[in-house]
Amino acid sequence: MNKVKNIITRYPFLKLLGNRYVLVLTVFIIWMLFFDNYSYLEHRVLNKEIEEIEDNIKYYKTEIKKDSASIKHLKNNDRVEKYAREKYYMKRENEDIYIIEFEDDKKTEKEAEAEKNK
Repeated sequence: MNKVKNIITRYPFLKLLGNRYVLVLTVFIIWMLFFDNYSYLEHRVLNKEIEEIEDNIKYYKTEIKKDSASIKHLKNNDRVEKYAREKYYMKRENEDIYIIEFEDDKKTEKEAEAEKNK
């Protein structure tokens, strides 16, 4: 018992920790921070998920704007024909198509495919 009193006299803040209200409050705070269903750690995880979802929302909104602009652009029949010819190499009857590819274009396509595969 004398050792405990000597330690308390040496370090007066330990006397405060001996108070039952302080002990209960400390246990309560530790419980709420780490063990409760609504703990601080759980809130951090949920906040990260919310941020990721908000980023996805922004991304998809920009993609929707791009797609709606391209749809509006393709309302014209001449534009649809041009798009089909460029993207899908479609042709009219009695027409020949010659595809000219440059080496620089091939390299950039290969690099883009390599990045997608990573």
